[in-house]
Amino acid sequence: MKRVRRRVAGFTLIELMVAILIAGILMTVVGLSVRGSDRSLQFEADRVGQLLALAREEAQVRGARIRFEADASEYRFLIRRQGKWVLILDDRDLRPREWAGPTTLSLQRGDGRRVIEFGRDAVDSPFVLVLTRDGREHRILANGLGHFEVR
Repeated sequence: MKRVRRRVAGFTLIELMVAILIAGILMTVVGLSVRGSDRSLQFEADRVGQLLALAREEAQVRGARIRFEADASEYRFLIRRQGKWVLILDDRDLRPREWAGPTTLSLQRGDGRRVIEFGRDAVDSPFVLVLTRDGREHRILANGLGHFEVR
């Protein structure tokens, strides 16, 4: 007697496992790409915090005022020389840099000033610099004593 195998409509267990595996890989890729933009902003916030600390130290060492400026596409540091603000181009750390994507900044200061500027003073006014991109934000908190924290 011959046995006849009849094919039943539906999917095999292997076909289902392959489909679930592909769906999982796609979800992981999408998740990482979304988190990647947040990591990019986190990385830049960390870097700006470190550069602000460096600019503060440089201002004290050089005995010259150093200012931080930014717009949606880039940020830069300027030094006060002979009564003028001059872009710092000769320093590999404080050179102008482009943001990885359009970035909005807002500055919150207790003293009401609208700029971040460092000089010879050991104590500055505390401030919060908020970086925003794609609905995400990171804050750089400056305590006025040279400590910069990113949240």
